[in-house]
Amino acid sequence: SHPSRKSTMMKAAILVFHLIAIVAQLTHAFAPVAFAPKTAKFRNNGMSSLRMIAGGASPSDYEYVDGARIGPPPDLPSLLLHNRIVYIGMPLVPAVTELVIAELLYLNYENTFEPITMYINSCGTTTPDGRSVGFETEAFAIADVMKYVRPPVHTVALGQAFGSAAMLLAQGKRGKRFALPNATILLNQPRSQARGQASDIAIKAREVAHNRRTTCELLASACSKPLNVVMEDCQRVKYLQPHEAREYGLIDQVLENETSLPLKPSFLTQLKK
Repeated sequence: SHPSRKSTMMKAAILVFHLIAIVAQLTHAFAPVAFAPKTAKFRNNGMSSLRMIAGGASPSDYEYVDGARIGPPPDLPSLLLHNRIVYIGMPLVPAVTELVIAELLYLNYENTFEPITMYINSCGTTTPDGRSVGFETEAFAIADVMKYVRPPVHTVALGQAFGSAAMLLAQGKRGKRFALPNATILLNQPRSQARGQASDIAIKAREVAHNRRTTCELLASACSKPLNVVMEDCQRVKYLQPHEAREYGLIDQVLENETSLPLKPSFLTQLKK
């Protein structure tokens, strides 16, 4: 019985050893990951240097082969924000307004002198067929913050800038309002989708009329036009091609090539190296 007891004890010790090894592996696998630094060090021809890493990717996720980075795709919004670029590519709904204002305020406190470039490709608060997707107050909030922040805000229209998005385009710094050659700009008036009792509809109609006047006042001030002229133009939809928008005073220049860009992002320069 003595040898059999020794054999049992040996088997138990081996089992405990295996259990400890498994626990150690699980602990390592599920350990919390520390935040990665924003710079990674790599070697090129024996020289050590620092290079920006997009987003929060870990330096160990990247491998450099002959100077080319192999790894996960870059975090494009972070790259744009790093280069002081704000992109509006959706209708002006509350979630979009919240993000745009947060980016403007962040860039304002990061640097009060470097300009901010805002690219606009949005249908505003209404779709081209007239359906309301947001409130005009969303555009007013962005316009107010554009004037509130200290850095100058340069605006660039691409694709479409309809309704309140066209108003935001005009709110850029004078001389720094641009459009790409095939952009389309549309002037219109807010629409009311009010339903219910007659008194509620009347209250909503007064609010829509007030928002319409505010939008036209902002446009008239930005375009240096009389208010009654802008209000008449916004009675019906008015499509403007880039050269027509320049004559109207909505923009200052049509960008024809890369040399006329208001700001060349630093990551574009890095990509060409």
